[in-house]
Amino acid sequence: MQSNDARTLLSCAVPTAVAGVVAVAVGAAFAGGKGAIGAGFGAFVAVLVMASGLIVLERTAKHLPHLFQAMGMVLFMAEFLLVAVVLAVFQDTTMFNVKAFAIALLAATLVWVAAQTRAHMKAKILYVEPEAEDEPKPEGAKKSAPAGSTS
Repeated sequence: MQSNDARTLLSCAVPTAVAGVVAVAVGAAFAGGKGAIGAGFGAFVAVLVMASGLIVLERTAKHLPHLFQAMGMVLFMAEFLLVAVVLAVFQDTTMFNVKAFAIALLAATLVWVAAQTRAHMKAKILYVEPEAEDEPKPEGAKKSAPAGSTS
């Protein structure tokens, strides 16, 4: 994993974990122990699904850059379906409060997406390879004039 990928993962996971702690506290306040367990499990599922999706997408970008955009869409749908399956499996459980679970899952997912958007906006990733100063120019190429000068 490249350093900027690790920074992106960390900058998404930390705010989401904080949101998970807040969700556990709110779940405990409104629904007791089962609410806290449900909120904690919901935040954990969100972090697990979103982090695995980000890691898969980063590896795809590294090894198969031509599939990056398509893989992003496939991953989005896979994450959505995985969360839907988890919600369907645990909809009638008595182990924890299902409403606290669903609300925490939604909140943690939204925090992850917002943090990921912010991380990508703040990342200093070049999308154009800068031209090196010492590279030889082809013989027919003109040297560009400095800005503001006329030739």
